[in-house]
Amino acid sequence: MRRVLRGPYTALMTALLAASVAACGDSGDVPAGASGTAAPSDKKITVYSGRSENLVKPLLETFSQQTGITVETRYAGTSAMATQLLEEGDKSPADVFFAQDAGALGAVAKAGLFAPQPSEVTGKVPDAYRAKSGEWVGVTARARVLVHNPETTPQADLPKSVFELTDAKWKGKVGVAPTNASFQAFVTAVTVQHGAARAQEFLKGLAANDPQIRDGNAKIMEEVESGKIAVGLINHYYLGELAKEQGKSPEALKSRLHFFPGGDSGALVNIAGVGVLKRAAQDADVRTFVDYLLGAEGQKYFVEKTFEYPVVAGVPAPSFVPALDSLNVPKVDLNDIDDLAATVKLIKDSGLVP
Repeated sequence: MRRVLRGPYTALMTALLAASVAACGDSGDVPAGASGTAAPSDKKITVYSGRSENLVKPLLETFSQQTGITVETRYAGTSAMATQLLEEGDKSPADVFFAQDAGALGAVAKAGLFAPQPSEVTGKVPDAYRAKSGEWVGVTARARVLVHNPETTPQADLPKSVFELTDAKWKGKVGVAPTNASFQAFVTAVTVQHGAARAQEFLKGLAANDPQIRDGNAKIMEEVESGKIAVGLINHYYLGELAKEQGKSPEALKSRLHFFPGGDSGALVNIAGVGVLKRAAQDADVRTFVDYLLGAEGQKYFVEKTFEYPVVAGVPAPSFVPALDSLNVPKVDLNDIDDLAATVKLIKDSGLVP
């Protein structure tokens, strides 16, 4: 029997709709501090983080120690944090949204809450990993993969496409986390690449195939390593995180990562990134923060501590994954995976989440 967990879907869709209406009626007024003159530094910024506290808090503390800038951080899941921003609108106290995926950043940008970041910032990151409008910029990249334990599921038996996971041979064997922002972004990418009907067909087929539903990628990773689940759809860096927890090198784990070939939707490369709220458009402390995340120290932190891909040239990727530019990724523009409400509805309607 599969485990089923609930998520805040109704609240998210309501917030997205309300924000969309508000954005359509925007008068175009210039936000405070956005006149082109840098706001004076008060050595304090507020970050809404969709990234977990245990992952980013050490980096934020180091940033504060080095710069003297206090970071007041609110933590929640990326979808929940995006919902809060959309509900608060231009009254939000947030200066920066640090999100787990491009879809959430795109949804907030579509609501008109972000200010474009300067070209000196966005130019550090390849075009594929930043908004065309400059309203958000990637900080790290993460590849979607299928993790497997070769002792129970040999490489030769693995599917060539993520769509094959609806086949009867995978019944009861696939771990998924449908309430997770990364899974939602992947589903949005399927819709962009193949259309809503194909995404709906895939989700319903997956739901009918007795998936092993968990509340996050970490649990899936653990259960694949232990042999409890045959395979799981996760982000690549969870293998590195589990190895770190167990005091091993990633190569010493039983589990291995399968990168879907041929530009398959299952090989999506997404980003974790930041958007700057309009109220903080000219805030010098915010600019210092974004520059730090995209600097050598910030990028090395994410490679060494969270095992993500760097997006700035000159910083090597984790040792256990192929080079980012060598991956055969689907032809999906991350700017187009911002229809979060439609994705949430597709997942709910499929039966993966009641």
